[in-house]
Amino acid sequence: MHDPDESRAAIQALETLSSAEQRFESLRRTVGLFAGPIVFALGMLFPIAGLEPAAARLVPVIAATLVWWITEAVPLPVTALLGPALAIVVGVGTAKEIFAPFGDPIVLFFMGSFVLAAAMASTGLDRRFAFAVLAQPRIASSPARIFVTFAVITAGISAWLNNTATTAMLFPIGLSVLGTLARARDLDPTKLRYGTALMLTLAYASSIGGLATPVGTAPNLIVLGQLDQIAGAHILFLHWMLIAGPIAALLLGFWIVYARWAMPSELDAGVLDGDAMARQLAALGPFSRAERNAVIAFAVTVTGWVLPGFVAIALGADAPLAKELARLLPESVVALFGAALLFVLPVDWRARRFTLDWESASRIDWGTLLLFGGGLSLGAAMFRTGLAEAMGSGLVGLTGSDSLISLTFLFTAIAIVLTEATSNVATATMIGPLAIAAAQAAGVSPIPPAIAVALASSMGSMLPVSTPPNAIVYGSGCIPITAMVRHGAVLDLASALIVPSGVLVGCWLLGLS
Repeated sequence: MHDPDESRAAIQALETLSSAEQRFESLRRTVGLFAGPIVFALGMLFPIAGLEPAAARLVPVIAATLVWWITEAVPLPVTALLGPALAIVVGVGTAKEIFAPFGDPIVLFFMGSFVLAAAMASTGLDRRFAFAVLAQPRIASSPARIFVTFAVITAGISAWLNNTATTAMLFPIGLSVLGTLARARDLDPTKLRYGTALMLTLAYASSIGGLATPVGTAPNLIVLGQLDQIAGAHILFLHWMLIAGPIAALLLGFWIVYARWAMPSELDAGVLDGDAMARQLAALGPFSRAERNAVIAFAVTVTGWVLPGFVAIALGADAPLAKELARLLPESVVALFGAALLFVLPVDWRARRFTLDWESASRIDWGTLLLFGGGLSLGAAMFRTGLAEAMGSGLVGLTGSDSLISLTFLFTAIAIVLTEATSNVATATMIGPLAIAAAQAAGVSPIPPAIAVALASSMGSMLPVSTPPNAIVYGSGCIPITAMVRHGAVLDLASALIVPSGVLVGCWLLGLS
């Protein structure tokens, strides 16, 4: 859900890492580049005994793919394509079987939501919303209220846009506000506790806000696809929001309270001129036709996403109307209709110019779509060959976790630890099928552990390389690496408790456990 400009922002921020950190990243990729083929060759030469032949041949494919995903030796989407291709070559399945998940409806759901997010960003709706809130006099007059407002705005936007895009958009606004606050007291903004807290909030609130909706961040849709394809469990858009929304609110509330306590502000009230924000808002001009069209398309899409869930709750999931709406309005179809509206709602009818053109739409993150398809492909192959069942039973036996509660907490912790070292997409792609397999082996519902994996995969908070938002704000110079590690570890620990607890309660209330 981000465009090349936002990707470049993340890359430029990463370039501000220390030389030692850059050397580590280079070493990690170099080691991974050679380790992947070596692991594959060893797995083929010495297959694991006790597995079905196809499952034994799939093991080295999965292992090599994981090595390249974790080390990011080559671009993640390339690995996502190579893994399924290797599976075909070694005889795990036919091309039709292996590549079918690339056309799964959840991939189209992903694509439609990407296009909608691109329209919101390209029309400037996100910036207009941010300036409109910050221009309020009561907010502008208090550094404390500015801090809380940034947290809420960031989380709110990130619920619908990619967290990297959200952070890249709000980062310069946050720096501008911080600079104004510091200059009013003749202080260095990079030396302020308030600056550290504000910059960390831009990153962490982006990750937290992405939990709230299925389209907020890639791991959510990845796990939804895994549950639908592998476990036959379809989670409605509204049900996800009812489970994950309160979790996101609790995590955001925890972070705000903790940050205010751990990094108290050195600034007093009345140091920011609200008129400055108002002038930036006025510079955007009145609502354009493109912005109004984007609002219409977004509203229609969200209505279509949540309507089946509302009807199912009001009338019961077995009511004829609820079943018919679920059949007629699957999330993927609604997303595609919403995206298509952007190409038919005119901005200038005489010139045949519409809200979004294909050149703008084509800049969506196609790599994530390929990564998503590759993960679904390998996950389906694991279950088809019996490898997932064997791994699930092994995990249950090894850890002793055989209850719904213990499995949900276990896989939450695994995902949080792993996502500190690799991307949230790769984490969800790798751990999601294992959580489903372990739950099935233990005879419990796979839904809570899998959802917990999706949410926990976005909570890498300790290192600049854990997530692109972390890298972006680290480039501000306001965050010592020790501060990010220390405060990120606290947020990780809170996530390890709040996420699984919230998922278990939410699934129980909705009858999904």
